[in-house]
Amino acid sequence: MQRVNFEYNQYSLTDQTRSVLDANAAILQSNPEIKLDLQGHCDERGTTEYNLALGQKRADAVARYLSGKGISKNRLRTVSFGEEQPLTGGMDEGSWAQNRRVEFKITSGGSSTVQGSTN
Repeated sequence: MQRVNFEYNQYSLTDQTRSVLDANAAILQSNPEIKLDLQGHCDERGTTEYNLALGQKRADAVARYLSGKGISKNRLRTVSFGEEQPLTGGMDEGSWAQNRRVEFKITSGGSSTVQGSTN
């Protein structure tokens, strides 16, 4: 499963994001036993409260999209980590862009051998 990234201060899905999510949905459709945590993340700019809310909106947007692709909502749980788990620690736009993301964590029914998994 590939992570998806977001623009600064946004939770809307871009064409590129939808393309990645379509590929992830295909994996989920082929592996109906998999359940996921959709983990929303932000860059370090903004308050803790704001970033937690934005991370949740990002995770929820991904869940809505996957549900629209036929993935049952009971297979998806959303959680926000805000700015607390950066992918990279840099203080520049390239680093911040990597930290604005939703990650896919398999919680049951799969393993790290699922093609494309980030477990």
